Amino acid sequence: MDAPPEREATGPFVDIAGRLRRAGLNAPEVLAEDRERGFLLLTDLGDRPWHQVLDEHNADAMFGEAMTALSKMQCDADATSLPDYDAALLLRELSLFPDWFLARHWGVEPTESELDDWEMVCMTLIRWALDQPAVFVHRDFMPRNLMVSQPNPGILDFQDAVLGPISYDPVCLLRDAFLSWPPDRVDAWLEDYRKRALADGLPVPEDPQLWRRTCDLMGVQRHLKVLGIFARIRYRDGKPRYLEDAPRFFAYLKAAIDRNPELALLDRLLGGWRARARLDD
Repeated sequence: MDAPPEREATGPFVDIAGRLRRAGLNAPEVLAEDRERGFLLLTDLGDRPWHQVLDEHNADAMFGEAMTALSKMQCDADATSLPDYDAALLLRELSLFPDWFLARHWGVEPTESELDDWEMVCMTLIRWALDQPAVFVHRDFMPRNLMVSQPNPGILDFQDAVLGPISYDPVCLLRDAFLSWPPDRVDAWLEDYRKRALADGLPVPEDPQLWRRTCDLMGVQRHLKVLGIFARIRYRDGKPRYLEDAPRFFAYLKAAIDRNPELALLDRLLGGWRARARLDD
């Protein structure tokens, strides 16, 4: 790993890699390090990320392996002193949507009334997040950060781990930024995860419908955040292709809005903003 210190510290990566390995998960072993110059020597997890291998035929088996690893991470990885995925962090993430996607990409300036409504939406999403039990959260547990390896999966990009909502990583895995699956199949996988987690003693809801709603509302927070991040990557970093996946996120948002009445206000906001947008994404 070559991580220039002025851009990214290697300390969090080394720390979290150790926590995952001590929990029995397949994260890279740090063989040598020079933190002052930003170099790490790591064991190799291979060159086949999951998103290049997953298909409709192997997805059940592969997601089963991922959910086994995820449950083990939530049960056994040491979360001591991790940053809290608290209201301030959740709100900073949500603010990426109006700051970058709405203002920079759609060219829309919200009215004062719309900003008040947006605040209500944010408070609803944050309440649903904070009401969940807090566990070790990878924060980007998605197929692009999982490697075909033995044992499977190899786990990467974990340096931003936090202590936060138990539904976050399952939603991240199954409502992915770059791969979409039929909604009924995703619901079934999330229910499979809930049953696995219960069997492992994790504090997931006993009620399947509460779990579904929790995953929907947690997903909306992430989808809005990622839309903001992708717009920032385009306009700040000059990488436009990420926003090609914006329709995927709006499809996720529509599916959640359609079955959760708490999101009716978000639906009205998005409809009004889209009507004034300079681009139709």
